[in-house]
Amino acid sequence: MAVADVFRGVAVSARVAHPTDALGRESGFASMILLYAMTLAIVFFLVWLSRCRRNAEYLFGASVAPGGWAVVVWFIPVINWWVPRQIVLDIERASSGTSQKGGDTVLVNIWWVVWAAHSAVVLVWDLIGRGTSTPVIVVSEGLDIAAAVLAICVIERITALQGAALRTMSPVEPLAHA
Repeated sequence: MAVADVFRGVAVSARVAHPTDALGRESGFASMILLYAMTLAIVFFLVWLSRCRRNAEYLFGASVAPGGWAVVVWFIPVINWWVPRQIVLDIERASSGTSQKGGDTVLVNIWWVVWAAHSAVVLVWDLIGRGTSTPVIVVSEGLDIAAAVLAICVIERITALQGAALRTMSPVEPLAHA
């Protein structure tokens, strides 16, 4: 998604600098690709997060965000600025066997700050209605790429923690049907 966003940012900047029909079509195409990539990335991330929440419950007995709450909170305005971070932190703590607050939260916190900064830049720029600005696009795209890379690192970390826990468990005999 971040790559598609950079492609769109370059196309939009080119269209603003040299408004032509061809560049207008190119920026429209880039925006469409971004929309598809963003939708897929959101769906895949939320499915992964939901499964990790369930794994934290089953593997570690942790109580992390009931049911679909881990997914729903991302779509509730204002709440989505801090509750999803807490859920990811709770999943990471449970997966690492650290139930108390304070453990190794640096990666999740850095990812969250970068993601929130990107969201804030986009939101503020849209609210003040200043149009397209190359410096704002560069800052926004830089934050977006950094957030994407950090999200991948968070996904890898939590997946590895849960995978390691799963490997240490003894297999369970399947239930015999009577």
